[in-house]
Amino acid sequence: MQKNTCAMFTAAAVVYAGFALYLYQPYLQNFHRFQYLLIVNLFLASMGCFLLSRRWVSGFIESLLAGAIYGFGSFTLYLAQDQHHPTASLLAASIPWLFCPAVFWFKDRQKWLNILAALLPFLAIVLFFKITIHLRLFAVSTQANLNMKDLGSLLVPLVAAKQGTILIGFYHVPIAAMIMGFAMITTAKRFGIMSIFALGIILTFCGPLNSILEVSPIVWLTVSILCCSVIIGIGLQGFVCAGYKDRKWILAIAIVMGILTIVTLLLATKYFQIFLGLGSGYARLLTAEAKMYILGTAAAASIFILSYVKLRTHRLREAVLFAAIAFDVFLGARYIIDSTF
Repeated sequence: MQKNTCAMFTAAAVVYAGFALYLYQPYLQNFHRFQYLLIVNLFLASMGCFLLSRRWVSGFIESLLAGAIYGFGSFTLYLAQDQHHPTASLLAASIPWLFCPAVFWFKDRQKWLNILAALLPFLAIVLFFKITIHLRLFAVSTQANLNMKDLGSLLVPLVAAKQGTILIGFYHVPIAAMIMGFAMITTAKRFGIMSIFALGIILTFCGPLNSILEVSPIVWLTVSILCCSVIIGIGLQGFVCAGYKDRKWILAIAIVMGILTIVTLLLATKYFQIFLGLGSGYARLLTAEAKMYILGTAAAASIFILSYVKLRTHRLREAVLFAAIAFDVFLGARYIIDSTF
């Protein structure tokens, strides 16, 4: 069992390190010494989420994808942009590791110890800004706030990256797994992870408190996005293990993905109709995003069919999910980094 665990961690480390190097390889010759930290940050963020997800997710592929969605997700890559100091993405990379004491060390001890340990990442965020302001690093602007325009990145992250807005989404296909994961933890009454997710959202919009603490509001989203990444891993496990009785949930998720496809295509049509083709660039991006939603719809629909005919082909399901999400993350991360540099 221990050898198997070491093999899984080694495999995950190789995948994450290789992907991080691939993403930044075209720009390494222009890096200054601090920018090399970006590659390390993406690797650490992915490995931290991978480790954290093992608490709730038994499948290697599901945990591997959860780590990739967090470490190479649009928000982590947003923090790694040129406008931010490399230590901003280092903070995002450290958050999963700071949750490990609460998840693994204090889980079976007194409840108050577990709660205190769970607050460690929040304290780290406050201390991070105190230290960076003292050192005059200004990793992330404390004036950055979310607005309605930024929420569009939840559905169309590539368009948001082109516009230069705050990226808070999870690409496209993982949305299906996130819906499944939230349904599962709500049914199972996993109030711990739900409370941490909610606290991150609340602190993001708590302007007066952030002004007093001198913390950038958007950095609190790191906690909520980490929770969502773990929940996506849980949702992927749900897809893999879903039986005949779960077919209605899977069908509903496939329908939601189909609706997102239609909405994205309608937006693309609108941009194509702009005078003199001025919106054609955004239209092509929206069309590409619609294709990713189609891929997610097809993946959910195929698992629905397998569940409907009562075929528990776990390896086939994992292969379908891995292919769809890996392709989505690969293209999304490549585009965001190319847009940055």
